[in-house]
Amino acid sequence: MRPKILLIYTGGTIGMRRHPDTGSLAPLNFDRLLDRVGELRQLDCDIHHVSVAAPKDSSEIESADWIEIQDLVLINEADYDGFVVLHGSDTMSYSASALSFLLLGLNKPVVFTGSQLPIGDLRTDAKENLITSVQIASLRNANNEPILKEVGLYFEYKLYRANRSIKLSAEHFEAFSSPNMQPLITAGVHLDYDTRNFIQTKAIPSIRSLAHIPASVYLLKLHPNMSEWAFRLVEQADGIKTVVLETFGAGNAMKSKELVRMLQYCQEKSITVVNCTQCAKGSVSMGMYEASNDFKKFGVLDGGDMTTEATLAKAMVLGALNWDVVEFRKTLISPLCGEISRN
Repeated sequence: MRPKILLIYTGGTIGMRRHPDTGSLAPLNFDRLLDRVGELRQLDCDIHHVSVAAPKDSSEIESADWIEIQDLVLINEADYDGFVVLHGSDTMSYSASALSFLLLGLNKPVVFTGSQLPIGDLRTDAKENLITSVQIASLRNANNEPILKEVGLYFEYKLYRANRSIKLSAEHFEAFSSPNMQPLITAGVHLDYDTRNFIQTKAIPSIRSLAHIPASVYLLKLHPNMSEWAFRLVEQADGIKTVVLETFGAGNAMKSKELVRMLQYCQEKSITVVNCTQCAKGSVSMGMYEASNDFKKFGVLDGGDMTTEATLAKAMVLGALNWDVVEFRKTLISPLCGEISRN
């Protein structure tokens, strides 16, 4: 039986067409997708499509949109063998990371993709990204089971683990990278992959019933000459459960009374602080230098080599479950779906 693949359109450049006279962009009629990308007919699968209620530019994406994508996948879980999510590139790593946690235990392929140019442009990257994403979502083993059972992000001949991806370039077709993990699949003449690198996840039932993800995470990037108000915003805001602290190098910070004050406040109010490095490649190693000694004193968590995008998305999803703080913190820095290099 031919695999059934569902395309989920959320917005972004890949779903746009350029008007031949004005050059302006307008949404593509997906009912005519096969007319524009006739190569899809050559794939050994049946392709259907659905759009979110209100497709939008990815810079406008919020957690409610993550829940809508999750709902579309889960509602159609029994009827389809794989899913391809068409999404704008600007926040794709955030959304794809979030869905890797929201869809724990799905054990079917969910491939995020998009493009730098509209699908009708002469030099577009949209067709290859779309065709290969559908092909990857259709891959089956000898037992007719999906080979990929996780959320991935495909762009310019490479499939990355979704929660390991970052956007690298606003100008090149090779827009994404995965600095701390090799691609899961490389597309050349053949699809090159090793199934030992793939994972299968266990479900957390309470995540599947999430209807709302509150804005409970504060992302704070350290930089030279920071103003004290940047740290004091944590005290002034309501509902913050987690501070994702982007630090220098291997997890270092400046010696700052205001930073210490913030860490003391977070400790007193049971606000979780997790340390992530600003570096694209590498890992946090707290205590390696004197500047990060205070972090351990105040219970700051070591984010290891998790990307900022994955850490933020994970903290938001787990924070919506209303777990006790001990369980939340333990799970936040423990691997759930390959997002961190830690046993």
